[in-house]
Amino acid sequence: MINVLGTGLSGLVGSRVTELLASRYSFENLSLETGVDITDAQSVKQFFDKSDANWVFHFAAFTDVQGAEKERSLGEKSIAWKINVAATQSIIDNAVKCSKKVLYIDTDYAFDGKKSKYSEDDVPNPLGWYAKTKFEGAKRVLELGNQGLVIRISNPYRAHPVGLAVQPGKKDFVHKMLERLQSKQGITAPKDQLFVPTFIDDIAYAIDALITHDAHGVYHVVGNSPISPFEAAVTIAAEYGCDSALIKSIAFADMFRDRAPTPQYVALTNDKITSLGVTMHTFRNGIKEMKRQEE
Repeated sequence: MINVLGTGLSGLVGSRVTELLASRYSFENLSLETGVDITDAQSVKQFFDKSDANWVFHFAAFTDVQGAEKERSLGEKSIAWKINVAATQSIIDNAVKCSKKVLYIDTDYAFDGKKSKYSEDDVPNPLGWYAKTKFEGAKRVLELGNQGLVIRISNPYRAHPVGLAVQPGKKDFVHKMLERLQSKQGITAPKDQLFVPTFIDDIAYAIDALITHDAHGVYHVVGNSPISPFEAAVTIAAEYGCDSALIKSIAFADMFRDRAPTPQYVALTNDKITSLGVTMHTFRNGIKEMKRQEE
């Protein structure tokens, strides 16, 4: 049994990862639910001091892209910086003192979206404040050398997301689209944007493979099929028998005008993680598996 000290374990990604890996990993949840504010360095230190976990899974993050951008001028006083950078540094400092390895989740927003595809060797250039703070956290984890592991994910989705099955909260983008389609509301999505939606079950199994291989550095843990948001909506409609006429296309530039800077093309490659024997779903197959689980 591998002991893990984790943050964000009750979130959209973390709750599914802990569920799928429960037979091989034991998890200690470092969160407000267990009396720990990760932005309070002393509170974090006390939790680390009494834990014998070998790994720290740092999933907690401030992910409100638009909200982060509104506080950009506040710099290190912004909520995004306090959670994504300062709290990450505190976790790293304690991990070093207690000889623990750190796994950190980064985002495809690390790139500026000017290229058709990105590998782990490409140099990040985050645009928005959310992306910049997440990248600052990732840089600090990578400075740990072979004690630090960063996985980049993109638009994670799953069966029974937190917002539907467990408690009111964050739904993944798939269920947001599905909810609109099933209620006969329209969807407007760009055709000229690319991303790689990621089935969260695959993230869990990829993490297990990475821990087994004692991996470090950066890995893209993303799906097998770059797709546009418009194509994603059409795929969801087809799988669930919804009316695709409800889906309208819009230009990327128009969709994101007056919003936080967003990368247009973030087709991350996953060759590095698949070389470890991990199979990542295409979006269409991931949706089929999600639907199967929910039925």
